[in-house]
Amino acid sequence: MTNGPIDQVQEVVELDSQMLIIKSFLEHLEYSLGKDKYSATPSDILNSVAYSVRDRLIERWLDTQQKYYNEDMKRVYYLSMEFLLGKTLENSLINLGLHDQYKQALESLGYDLNDICEQEVEAGLGNGGLGRLAACLLDSMATHSLPAYGYGIRYEYGIFRQNIVDGGQVEVPDNWLRYRNPWEFDRQEHLHPVKFFGKVVTKYDKEGRTAYDWEDTEDIMAMAFDIPVPGYGNNTVNTLRLWSAKSTREFDLNFFNAGDYIRAVEDKMFTENISKVLYPADHVVEGKELRLKQEYFLASATIQDMLYRFKKGHTDINLLPDKVAIQLNDTHPALAIPELMRLLIDKEGLEWDRAWDICVKLFGYTNHTILPEAMEKWPVWMLEQLLPRLLSIIYEINERFLDEVNRRYPGDTGRIARMSIIEENGPRLIRMAHLAIVGSHSVNGVSKIHTEILKKRVFRHFYDMFPERFNNKTNGITQRRWLRLANPGLSELITSRIGSEWIPDLFELKKLIPLADDPEFVLQWQEVKQRNKLMLAEYIKENNYLEVNIDSMFDCQVKRIHEYKRQLLNVLHAITLYNRIKADPTARFVPRTLIFSGKAAPSYFMAKLIIRLINAVGDVINNDPDIGERLKVVFLTNYSVTLAEKIFRAADLSEQISTAGTEASGTGNMKFALNGALTIGTLDGANIEMLEEVGRDNIFIFGLNAEEVNELKTRGYSPLEHYYRNQELKQALDMIAGGVFSPREPGLFRPLVDSLLHQGDQYLLLTDYPSYIVCQEKVSELYLDQPSWTRKAILNTAGMGRFSSDRTVSDYSCDIWGTHAVDVCPIPEYRQKDDNIMAL
Repeated sequence: MTNGPIDQVQEVVELDSQMLIIKSFLEHLEYSLGKDKYSATPSDILNSVAYSVRDRLIERWLDTQQKYYNEDMKRVYYLSMEFLLGKTLENSLINLGLHDQYKQALESLGYDLNDICEQEVEAGLGNGGLGRLAACLLDSMATHSLPAYGYGIRYEYGIFRQNIVDGGQVEVPDNWLRYRNPWEFDRQEHLHPVKFFGKVVTKYDKEGRTAYDWEDTEDIMAMAFDIPVPGYGNNTVNTLRLWSAKSTREFDLNFFNAGDYIRAVEDKMFTENISKVLYPADHVVEGKELRLKQEYFLASATIQDMLYRFKKGHTDINLLPDKVAIQLNDTHPALAIPELMRLLIDKEGLEWDRAWDICVKLFGYTNHTILPEAMEKWPVWMLEQLLPRLLSIIYEINERFLDEVNRRYPGDTGRIARMSIIEENGPRLIRMAHLAIVGSHSVNGVSKIHTEILKKRVFRHFYDMFPERFNNKTNGITQRRWLRLANPGLSELITSRIGSEWIPDLFELKKLIPLADDPEFVLQWQEVKQRNKLMLAEYIKENNYLEVNIDSMFDCQVKRIHEYKRQLLNVLHAITLYNRIKADPTARFVPRTLIFSGKAAPSYFMAKLIIRLINAVGDVINNDPDIGERLKVVFLTNYSVTLAEKIFRAADLSEQISTAGTEASGTGNMKFALNGALTIGTLDGANIEMLEEVGRDNIFIFGLNAEEVNELKTRGYSPLEHYYRNQELKQALDMIAGGVFSPREPGLFRPLVDSLLHQGDQYLLLTDYPSYIVCQEKVSELYLDQPSWTRKAILNTAGMGRFSSDRTVSDYSCDIWGTHAVDVCPIPEYRQKDDNIMAL
């Protein structure tokens, strides 16, 4: 049977498109890289493909930016110290609707697209959830055709590469820019001076008004590097602009001519350190100072850039709130508030009240933490030395704000002290969260419980004063990255049954609910999961030299290593399982493979000790012949977006076990559930909202809730009572403290046990341990009934529509930014059959 006219036209279009792709690829290989098929390395092939894809992005990119100018749209500026992008090539192909065309075109030349994508190096621009959220929001802003820009720093060395040596974390530099980054464009014409040090001189103008000059400064140039961010299913390509520090001069000619060559280039090297590394060590003064410089560097360059762009189309500075919205991703960019005030007052000549009104209308602040110790504070003396003009502005902001507090609550000196931007109790510190709240018209948490804790506990006095400013915007993830790209097998299965509209609209996954009772679909779902588990098992064998049973439950906890995330509770469960098998080797036991991954901050002793314990427990369990395939403990090194994709799609069980009231939201929980893993967790962060969406019968909840945690801590808590009351818990802790897992250093892990038994058990592991163990027994029981387990897995995936970053961005846009979508250009009439989005 011959194809109809429409199919024939489609075939011609696709063939013509493939020829254009081949032509573009070969031209870049020859003319951009100076190579041919005989001399090209795998890196050359990757870069040629990337340049070819980039060409398609540029066409849309230029059209997008021109449309924004022509329509004079209100624009969003999203400031974040981190953007954890992951690999860009395949994501761009999916969003452009060109994935299958490139795959086929490259196959005709003898290349495999998957192998090429594996060659790509991840951009080292972020660490964990904060940076990954920022990347997801960028994807969704482009997909929603919102006029938006991401702003960050172009770190030459990203978050460290993690090696494991003798079970412990060892950090090595991540020089991700060692080779070219094919996705970036240097914008040498966009240079902004950033001031440091110097002094503030008070002057008076002709009318007797006070003016300020920031003089004798050491200036550093911020140079822009742009990365295109394509939306899905449209022609929008937004911009991520990253700042790189450049010296105001290459070298000092006087020193050079005198023969002092090191001194000649010393200033340049010192200057450019600012964008050298993500998260310099902050346990030393030099590291703290560099971090503060980075934060101001980002803030100042971005605000100058925003004003430059605004002035290209407007002469009235009072129009700023109608044309600009600025979102602070946590407190790190909060110096943008006094920096905008500096420029409006010192450069634009505005009076304070008018400048402050504009400032508050522009800024929104997203809080990402509940823990008091994670609330960023800077020593006053450090700003006095580095940023004297900003400090004087912060003093003025604080004085005016406290006058307002005193008018509202006369005589309440305790409230005034608690709300002050300057902490006076002990060394004087600037509370950056307070600065962000006072200087913003919107303050949002990132889950319902997180926002309620901010309002009722952490920022209670600010909520009393500014209730209209506080709102919730639950975090989300982009399904383009975390399902369509990360899990092609499941993506294809879902699309074959409900179509591909779930890719732009995740609520479409609700259509999977009736399929949870379809035996054929359940079987197909299980087959996809087994293939994904096999791929992860092969990765573990290759990298950890350990064979794991793919029929075992893949029980995964992957995230930043921190005491409040309670990886240690998971380890206690592993030891408990080990002891139960040893006590009765013939008993029925549900096989488990416990998979951990994550990085600890280099100076965080306890977190690094937890990594050593995980590996030490794994060494004992994995090499015990009595255990066999029934239990394995695996730590996967150097957690990254690419590794996360491998883990999420293969996971059976997702561990979200932080102490209730400590996790702001979490997004790993959403990624696991989207890929069909069941969750065991506390009523913390977004777990609560996930429970609402998937139903209590389809999630495993244990432990105290946030109110109960607060009450217990207020009432008083004795960890030793739990230790003596529960024999399995006591046995596990005694084994850790007694050196069973560290025979060569018997006291190695004693600090972990001491933190639980004698230092208060801050995160209540011992309290939640019995409930956790009972809940895990229910997990094992259900896993034996694979049809029921799979049914619940399908319902979890079906319930994830609310947790798309598309919904998150829509909420920000409507409630905070006041921005609207812009249709960049007409959508082509023909569409790809497989992805149902635009073709080339």
